[in-house]
Amino acid sequence: MTAKRISSIDIFRALTMLLMIFVNDLWSLHDIPGWLEHASADEDKMGLADVVFPAFLFIVGLSIPFAIDARIKKGHSKKKIFLHILQRTAALVIMGFFMVNLEYFQPGVPRYLKAAWEVVMILAFILIWNNYENISWTKKIPVLYLQLAGFILLFVLALTYKGGTPGDPHWMRPHWWGILGLIGWAYLLGALVYLFAGAKIWLIFPVWLILLALNMQEFTGLPWKLPAIRLVVSASNHALMMSGVVASVFYKKLSDSGRINLFISLLMILAAVSLLFGFAVRPEWGISKIRATPSWTAICAGISFAFFAGMYWIADIRNKTHWAMFMMPAGRSTLTCYLVPYIIYPTLGPLIMFIPDYLTGGIAGLIKALLFALLVVWITGRLEKISIRLKI
Repeated sequence: MTAKRISSIDIFRALTMLLMIFVNDLWSLHDIPGWLEHASADEDKMGLADVVFPAFLFIVGLSIPFAIDARIKKGHSKKKIFLHILQRTAALVIMGFFMVNLEYFQPGVPRYLKAAWEVVMILAFILIWNNYENISWTKKIPVLYLQLAGFILLFVLALTYKGGTPGDPHWMRPHWWGILGLIGWAYLLGALVYLFAGAKIWLIFPVWLILLALNMQEFTGLPWKLPAIRLVVSASNHALMMSGVVASVFYKKLSDSGRINLFISLLMILAAVSLLFGFAVRPEWGISKIRATPSWTAICAGISFAFFAGMYWIADIRNKTHWAMFMMPAGRSTLTCYLVPYIIYPTLGPLIMFIPDYLTGGIAGLIKALLFALLVVWITGRLEKISIRLKI
């Protein structure tokens, strides 16, 4: 592997996060094109919003080989890297667990209490998982104390949580694990596979195919179908993550020998095969993000392969990167960027009712959502300046 940093991965990550913030704000709009929004579970289609999350899974998979190899070069043992993988997974799952339960508060809970719960939750995440390296004031307040305060806040939030309905109350539950939780479980498998298989494409590639097969197996209804094969969450998530690992392993194999053109060609072949397969099985299961159908999985993998090939050609071969500088905070501090709206919505959410209706619909509404996404990226950059940047 070359020592040169791959700019296309950072740009791909930043652009995907920008789009994620944009589509996550569409709930506040009306009269917008349907192709921008999530398709419902009973529809055989997908919108732009249905492509963003799988693209992010692909990017996390792209990063896994480089992150693990960097630790190996620093002299970390496999045991130490294994523990680090478990720590990262736990952090993502914990955050996802709390964030998904935010959606299931009892209807009767006052809005201001739910908003306060949300803000304190993000504050706790920052205290626990902020990157405290090279921060001078931590000499006065030990990092351990700050992290302990964060865990205490999460404990208090858990104690005060009220879910379900007044007639059927319940405590916090996994539900669907949340976006971060889904990423966490997929990351766990992808990172462990690469940790023990290394850059052996003859091992990595079959694992990807097996995961695609397991995704199909979830819909076959055949006698040999085993629920445990879901690997906690749908194999679709794992397959999308592993598709990114496959792309990086091919890069590692071909870049050192100077066969970059072959690498791009290979990505486009993988994209074409994935897309053809996805549309071929569409009549059987349909395209659905909510149900994580094999056709949706394959089509999204194909889009990601092709988009990464394009980004690599623009950013790393043509060295055209200046156009993306405005959104790079989202590529550097991705987790921070994802969490910023969870501070904005509960604190400034009431102001939405004062926004004129004509500014929340149609073209004006889309411009508003885009400006909101850019604002979040700008805030993320400002937070970097004051050393608030989550790192797990």
